[in-house]
Amino acid sequence: MRLFAFLADDGPALGVLTPDGRVIRLASAAAGLDLVLADGRLDEVLAEAEMLAAGPMIAGTPSAELTPLPAIEFPGKVVAVGLNYTDHLREQGLDRPPAPTIFAKFATSIVGDGEPIVRPEGTNALDLEVELGVVIGRRARRVPAALAMDHVAGYVVLNDVTARDWQGVQAALPPGGRGDGQWVRAKGSDSFLPIGPVFATTAAIPDPSALRLRSWRIPVPGPGTRGVAGEPVLMQDGRTSDMVWSVAELVEFISRQITLEPGDLIPTGTPSGVGAFRSPPVFLQPGDRVACEVEGIGTVENPVIDWSDVPEDEADDQA
Repeated sequence: MRLFAFLADDGPALGVLTPDGRVIRLASAAAGLDLVLADGRLDEVLAEAEMLAAGPMIAGTPSAELTPLPAIEFPGKVVAVGLNYTDHLREQGLDRPPAPTIFAKFATSIVGDGEPIVRPEGTNALDLEVELGVVIGRRARRVPAALAMDHVAGYVVLNDVTARDWQGVQAALPPGGRGDGQWVRAKGSDSFLPIGPVFATTAAIPDPSALRLRSWRIPVPGPGTRGVAGEPVLMQDGRTSDMVWSVAELVEFISRQITLEPGDLIPTGTPSGVGAFRSPPVFLQPGDRVACEVEGIGTVENPVIDWSDVPEDEADDQA
């Protein structure tokens, strides 16, 4: 089952996404997936979704005609994982770490499909990272890997946007430059976590280690054509089978010390092909678009704008 988050006239809504791309609104999920998970009502919502899917044909609305929202818009925690793909380690010349590398992103970094990624003042090295996002469905504390999948509700596609100079990647730094010494600003700035509108249940994705992930940069063609996208350039093309630690192993590792609650999100790492480790490096520029796709779930696509292009009233709202 795949569910689609969108903005209805009366607020956030959730619907069944049909194979032909239509969305049938769910009455039992009036306030969106976040509240459904927090209230422990996912089974109830999925029962309604299955009834609608099996019943008489309902027209629904083409998803392209709806205003998408992030499938998970207000997670309690975002516990992200770095250095979790063998080929991504290889492109950096790194050995396998002895344990997963985890870091936090913030709810204020979340934007939906079509919303802009804002390049903040002070960085010129934005990069993309397509990732499989794991959504927690049941409280997990000190859960062994053998039982971990019982605590997973489903999956989303996301983009772990990163300011590589703030992160300290050498190729992104000017001579003598240094990073922040940690990843909080580099990974957690506003708009640095685009999330697609589709939530795929564990029943829809029975094997999360068998998915293809791809990302594209859609660049500005050249001077004088700002805002007109060029041909998409494939950046990443990997598979979750290349993960160093599986979804179950990550839930086990994180939940040893950090209690995971329903609605929490785990970005699980990215495959090779990111801009920072290309020769020469490729960074996102204002006017570009970036698209990320995970097989069986869907895509999230966003324009890139400079902080100076954010309207003043929106900047005030973010202050």
